[in-house]
Formats: sequence, structure tokens, C-alpha cells
Amino acid sequence: MSHEALSQYRSMWVLVFFDLPTDTKKERKAAGRFRKELLKDGFTMFQFSIYMRTCPSRENADVHAKRVKHLLPEHGHVGILKITDKQFAAMELFYSREEADKPDVVQQLQLF
Repeated sequence: MSHEALSQYRSMWVLVFFDLPTDTKKERKAAGRFRKELLKDGFTMFQFSIYMRTCPSRENADVHAKRVKHLLPEHGHVGILKITDKQFAAMELFYSREEADKPDVVQQLQLF
């Protein structure tokens, strides 16, 4: 198996899905803080309540998933999904009925 093929199975994507209450000022502040902290940790917005980031390995993906768990607001629903780069590449995206390009992958420096 080539290095590129191995990389597609080793590299991971972490997706965070959330539905947070925003009825009160306190809840809106908590939801905003959660989004800001995701961005600070290298996540990018995929859709309004879905953020994602690429990781060079499963171990690194686990680190970022653990960080998200520490950021959880008091109320709301949050899901964390880790998938391989190969699985992510199989996703089909559409805007209305037009097929859309996948998001750009941010190249990360990997030290050995």
C-alpha cells in the first residue's frame, strides 16, 4: 500500500455537531463561547452547528475530541464523530441540487 493510501486511513477528521439553547442571554453567551473555543482549537465551520478539523492521526483526533469534551456547555446536545480521511473523501455535498466541492484541507505540519 502506498504512503498516500496509508495516510488516507491514518489521517482523521473530527466533526462536532451541536444543538445549543439560545433562549437566554446566558445561553447565547455559552453557545458563542463554545464556538469560539472550537475555532481556537483549529476547527472550521462546515455548517452553522457543525465544525470540523483534520488530524494527522487517530491519537491526535482523540486529543481534540477530549478538548471538546472539556468545552461542553451546561445545556444542549453535542456529538463528536471521528472518521478517516478516506471516509471523509467519500462524502457527497450539494448546494441546492448542484454538486459542490469538498472543503479545502488545511495542510498541517507533522513532526516525527
